[in-house]
Amino acid sequence: MALDTRAAAARIVGDVLSGKSLNQTLPPALEKVAPRDKGLLQQLCYGTLRQAPRLEALLNQLLDKPLREKDRDVHGLLLCGLYQLEDTRIPDHAAVSATVAATKALKKPWAKGLSNAVLRRFLRERDSLLTKLPEAAGHAHPQWLFDIINEQWPEQANAIIDANNAQPPMTLRINARRGNRADYLLRLNAAGIAAKEGDLSPQAIYLESARDVLELPGFETGDASVQDEAAQMAALLLAAQPGERVLDACAAPGGKSCHILELQPALGELTAMDLDPQRLERVQQNLERLGLQASLIAGDGANPPPVLAAQSFDKVLVDAPCSASGVIRRHPDVKSLRRQNDIASLGAQQTAILQGLWPLLKPGGRLLYATCSILDGENNSVVNSFLKATDDAILVQPELTWGVTAGVGRQLLPNISGPDGLFYALIEKRQLL
Repeated sequence: MALDTRAAAARIVGDVLSGKSLNQTLPPALEKVAPRDKGLLQQLCYGTLRQAPRLEALLNQLLDKPLREKDRDVHGLLLCGLYQLEDTRIPDHAAVSATVAATKALKKPWAKGLSNAVLRRFLRERDSLLTKLPEAAGHAHPQWLFDIINEQWPEQANAIIDANNAQPPMTLRINARRGNRADYLLRLNAAGIAAKEGDLSPQAIYLESARDVLELPGFETGDASVQDEAAQMAALLLAAQPGERVLDACAAPGGKSCHILELQPALGELTAMDLDPQRLERVQQNLERLGLQASLIAGDGANPPPVLAAQSFDKVLVDAPCSASGVIRRHPDVKSLRRQNDIASLGAQQTAILQGLWPLLKPGGRLLYATCSILDGENNSVVNSFLKATDDAILVQPELTWGVTAGVGRQLLPNISGPDGLFYALIEKRQLL
């Protein structure tokens, strides 16, 4: 029997607010709802979590007292109900009725009256409740993140926040080994799929609306992949040359590794490493679909396995674990899961990875440091400290027309109709005398 869609969304949202990621909780539920309801379930989960700080602030006004931890599913249901009333085209009566009915599927009959009362009160007092929201909550951001975005990016803050709250575009990367962008755009047009060129990457295409990948011409045979345009800049900046040995040190799910191989067919070798062996399976799947080969190894960048010899790589890509503050629109659970004190601990982890991988780079080789963050504590501060502490590390500053200068690196900021927010810094190892 298929799951009730709103009850499933309620459990997922409740679990995320209790500390689980959307990537953990959503996929199993998608397998259990009716096929026709999969889209609705994704909309309810992503939409509710994208607006969670605002919806939480509204719910706090509507509840006399917080719900108990064991009733986090009811809490999630109320947030989903408010999302439907505030941010979807679902008629108010239908949203209220379906949300109230979901209490039965949750096996929480006592919540029927509460859900009905909360949602109907919101409809009666909507304008008054909205005017009482704090500024950060009104913009659907946790206070700490709202403050730091405005502090570090005062001129771009409004655009960043708007992009964070929007549904992201679906962006493709054309396989340079199998064709060019102009030809693939013609194939998309013939298939009735509206699309346009990206502005930064010569392989980037933006779809007018998201599609199932199986609808894309030649997807199964490797003609194209889904990858944000900002992420595509990594392979372009790394600029791997014929015969070089390249290490992608935090490789999963493998998009950047595959792009490097697509751009340089004469590469000597690419090694894709990731801490999680299960995530390496995704890398292998992507390589196989694209007809590419790489050496896969499980390992920690901060303490690389001995099989990776010192000074054995010409290029190293470090796509470091980070807050994901630059890709919130794709991972809206970040708003609920991240805390301000995470940034310092992530910065320490990123520094340890740089220090652990640096010995693997040959003199004259280059390391590209990348994060999907827009926060200085994970970007400029990390790289600048590493440069100051590492005698044979020198900054490379290529002439770039995209992004903005961010200390020692280059920052792409989330664009509502363009790329995600990613940071890049290029470092060369010089020969010490």
